[in-house]
Amino acid sequence: MRDLSDSIAQWLRVLLVLFAVTPNSLAANGPSPTTLKPATVEAFDRYVRLTDARNDRELKQGTNLLWIDDLPDAERTKAYQDLTAGEVKIRRLESRENGSAIHCPDGMIHHWVALAFIPGAKVQDVLAILEDYDRHSVYYAPDVQRSKIEARDGDRFRVFLRFRRHKIITVVLNTEHDVQYVHDSEPRAHSRSSAVRIAEVENPGKGDERDRTPGDDSGYLWRMETWWRMIERDSGVYVQSEVASLTRDVPAGLGWLIGPFVTSIPKESLTFTLEATRKAVEKSLPRR
Repeated sequence: MRDLSDSIAQWLRVLLVLFAVTPNSLAANGPSPTTLKPATVEAFDRYVRLTDARNDRELKQGTNLLWIDDLPDAERTKAYQDLTAGEVKIRRLESRENGSAIHCPDGMIHHWVALAFIPGAKVQDVLAILEDYDRHSVYYAPDVQRSKIEARDGDRFRVFLRFRRHKIITVVLNTEHDVQYVHDSEPRAHSRSSAVRIAEVENPGKGDERDRTPGDDSGYLWRMETWWRMIERDSGVYVQSEVASLTRDVPAGLGWLIGPFVTSIPKESLTFTLEATRKAVEKSLPRR
C-alpha cells in the first residue's frame, strides 16, 4: 500500500513539473485570474430576483417563516428538538424559474439556509449583535478580520467587512454591504443585505497589498446576497440566515485545489456565522 501511495505521489510530482507549477505556488497564488462575464451576472441577478420574490411572499403571509416548518411532522419535531439542544440546522436551497433550474454560464450559484435557536434571548438582543458591525471582527473572528460601519441612516447600514477564509488555499476579501433592517412586529424582525463591492486582496498584510479589480480576479466570491429572519417564541429567538453567493466555476484540472473552497466554504461559513451569532448573543445576556 505504501509503495502504491509513493507511486501516486511521484506521478503527481511529474505532472506538476510538466506543467511548470508546484503545490506551494498554487496554494499561494491560486488558479489564473478569470473575468466575471455579463451573462454570469445576468443569471445570478435573475436568480436573486426569484429568491427575493419568494422571501417577500413568505414575509407577507407571516406563516412558516422558518425553513423547518415545511418539513413532515416527524422531521419537523426532531428538528426543533435538535435546535433546542444547540444544533444548527442547515440545508441547500435552489430557486427555480417556472420549475426549471437557472443556468449560470461560467459561474456557480451557492444557496444555503441555516437556523439556530438562542434560549432566553429577545429579538432586540439579536439585533444588538447583528447591528454592532464595528465589533463583527470580534464576534465573527477569524472569518471576519476587520469591520466597521461606514454610514448609517436609521435601520439602513453601509458596512465594511474584511473576510479571511481558508480551505487548502487562503483567500482575503475586502467587502462592502448595504443592509436594511425591518421590525415587522414586537416578536419578529428581518433584514436584507447585498454585497455592493467584493475585492480579492492580493498579498494581504504585506507592503504591496492591494485590491484586485472586482470581477477580474480568481473568482472565489463575486456576489453575495443575504436574508435574515428573527422570530421570538418558545422562550428564546429563532435566528435564520439565507445566503446566495456567486463564484467562478471550477476549472478543469484544478478541482482538487479550488473545488473544496468554492463548494464547501459557503456551507461552512454560514454554519459558523449562526454558531458565532448564538455565542455572541448568549454572552451578552445578563447572568441569571
